[in-house]
Amino acid sequence: MHMTVEQIAEEAMALPSEARALLADRLVESLDPAEDGLIRQLWMREARRRIDEVRSGSVKTIPADEAYAQVRQAIAIDSAAIYLDVRPES
Repeated sequence: MHMTVEQIAEEAMALPSEARALLADRLVESLDPAEDGLIRQLWMREARRRIDEVRSGSVKTIPADEAYAQVRQAIAIDSAAIYLDVRPES
């Protein structure tokens, strides 16, 4: 029997979180090494862009604990929306 990507994803999501993490690592490791170089180059470009924005003052930095709090709140909102099958207004 041939499974679709969606079926595989559903099966994977039923695994315990540790098993999903191991599976994710194996999948990432299986990607084409040539693509890895391109991805690394794109991330370096993005990192330089962000550094330049901070140094020029065009973006405002915030303390890490505040950033983590914002992320936790966003995740909680998204999780609630998924659970309730609703999306918060943007």
